[in-house]
Amino acid sequence: MIRFLLAVLLLVSFTAPFSVASPPTPPAPKPLNGQWKGPLKLLGGQITVIITIVPLTNGTYYGALDAPQQRIARMPVEVELRGSDLKLRIEQAGSSFVGKVLDGGAKLSGTWTQPGVKAPMVLKRAVAAAPAVAKPRMTPPYRESSVSFQNPKTRQQFGGTLTVPAGEGPFPAVVLLSDSGPQSRDVEVTGYRMFGQLADYLTRHGIAVLRFDDRGVGKSSGSYANATTADLVTDAQAALAFLRTRPLISPTRVGLLGHGEGANVALLAAAAPGRAPAFVVSLAGYGQPGYDVLLRQQGEIMRLIGADPSQVQAAREVYERTVNVIRQTPDNDVARNKVASLLSGTNTGLNAAMARARAVELTSPWSRYFFDFDPQAQLSKVQSPVLLLNGTADLQVSAKRNMTPLARALHRAKRDVTAYRLAGVNHMFQPSPADWPLVNGMQQATFSPDALKKIHTWVATETRSAAAGATPTPVTVKRLSIPRKTTKVASVPRLRG
Repeated sequence: MIRFLLAVLLLVSFTAPFSVASPPTPPAPKPLNGQWKGPLKLLGGQITVIITIVPLTNGTYYGALDAPQQRIARMPVEVELRGSDLKLRIEQAGSSFVGKVLDGGAKLSGTWTQPGVKAPMVLKRAVAAAPAVAKPRMTPPYRESSVSFQNPKTRQQFGGTLTVPAGEGPFPAVVLLSDSGPQSRDVEVTGYRMFGQLADYLTRHGIAVLRFDDRGVGKSSGSYANATTADLVTDAQAALAFLRTRPLISPTRVGLLGHGEGANVALLAAAAPGRAPAFVVSLAGYGQPGYDVLLRQQGEIMRLIGADPSQVQAAREVYERTVNVIRQTPDNDVARNKVASLLSGTNTGLNAAMARARAVELTSPWSRYFFDFDPQAQLSKVQSPVLLLNGTADLQVSAKRNMTPLARALHRAKRDVTAYRLAGVNHMFQPSPADWPLVNGMQQATFSPDALKKIHTWVATETRSAAAGATPTPVTVKRLSIPRKTTKVASVPRLRG
């Protein structure tokens, strides 16, 4: 979730020291790119761990961890590759993997360390469905094209995919904005193409969709590492402007749909001066200040992977001290020295190089911005109707702590807002695994059908009255509905500010 987060602050380390082989192993011939899966033995059983590694255009990597049995999805992983020596750090879970890349990348073999656990682990490259049983992709019943557009403020170029319904148009349209971390246009996790599925459904139901690679990923230029949430707003605005110029698109009916941090980017774009999006859909957007989000996530994940209360409290105290140092020290060089010293003094498994690397991450523009980010500060300026959706099984963005504050703030500001909690849906908007469809005899992750219907129905309703070329209607207050234990729309009590 969430750099969600490249800079999540688990600052009590349980990582084993990293040893460098001598003589150094020659660099791997090809960059790591793919997904690796393997068992992690814990007290009382074992779970399956899935690691996704994606090479970035600047030569570094983006990584993510999934543990389906513990409902952990897209947890950020710091990747360090030197020759065949691989080091993965999952700060949000206080965990690490140190090992080797073997058999040309077919296998990752090493040691996994987390609170109370240190065990050998072998991760094998996940293989897609065998060609013998795979079916060729059928031509979809809509138009699909590769497109590119430029952010005029940064001169960065973005590559994406535009899907347009069959027919004459003009059609309403939406730009998809991804969660934290550099991600490709489909937002793929272990074969689950979150944005790919969402775009396919909406386009089949009459809504054009633009999805694009994040900065420094795929066909997009630039670097994601130093971009703040505010910087990403300019990318969203550029995508909006581009989509409004496309043939068959109704320029007055183009909106934004964001996931996680992308939802906050969409809300900020709707509050910015100038032409606002016609609508905003927030999937698991943050309603708490960034400082509180990171602190709560750290504790929740540590408890989930077995840390005891004293370890959680120790991590909390180091987090608070570290953020205070960063806030009080605007000079990055000075701040990094202070943070590295603090981390080295409180983490027995952290060497000087690792402490320095973490200090650099924690003082990055994104981290400094997010520590003080208040997602409610600009809501009174939002100029678009808003749909808020959150899953009750989301361990990363609690609906109660995040969606409810957003909904109340929008309601108090007399903004047009509708909100729903989706029973059993996780952060990646997947329903319970028991409800996944069978594909070739195996269950396959899918986007929540209930969420898809709600998004389509709401967007269709919001855009139906706006004819092509018409002036958008002023924002009005509508019923605010937040079911607590059901996803039914009817007979829902209204929240009061």
